[in-house]
Amino acid sequence: MAPLLSLITAVLVFSYGPGGSLGCDLSQDHIQVSKENIALLHRMQRIGSFRCRKDRKNFGLPREMVYGSHIQKAQAITVFHEMLQETFDIFGTEHSSAAWNTTLLHGLLSGLHRQLEDLGTCLLPEIKEAESALGMDDSTLAVRRYFQGIRLYLKEKQYSDCAWEIVRVEIKRAFSLSRNLLEWL
Repeated sequence: MAPLLSLITAVLVFSYGPGGSLGCDLSQDHIQVSKENIALLHRMQRIGSFRCRKDRKNFGLPREMVYGSHIQKAQAITVFHEMLQETFDIFGTEHSSAAWNTTLLHGLLSGLHRQLEDLGTCLLPEIKEAESALGMDDSTLAVRRYFQGIRLYLKEKQYSDCAWEIVRVEIKRAFSLSRNLLEWL
């Protein structure tokens, strides 16, 4: 799980570079959609995080690995795609629909879908290359374990308002760190 954030950072560098250095054609507004998704996650706040401090949890997003490793382009693409898909799946549940403002939730899901579509054009050629060399790599499994922990937390907390608030903040933080790192680089 340790290389998760460094992989996300690397994929953002690949996907947001000038002209799209993925070797595929990402839409021009891909980075704008990412910013909009972060803004929507911010606007979705319904209750004060202070009220939910007793429910806080460390989901294991490793900040210490941010400045780390060199990874293959195919790995970075699959990790970022998995992160977007897992986020879409969590916020696309019936439990999520009951927790959030419908307009904001639909905006977030729409933005995530747009990013998944854009990245999907890059994923297909890259994943074939990666599958032959790597199979299911540890990085993708780490993303799945991270989001599985989030799902288990929501279930354990019975999808309470505070649980959703903690998850919203966690996912917003993961997306924000990735974007901030990209701008820093």
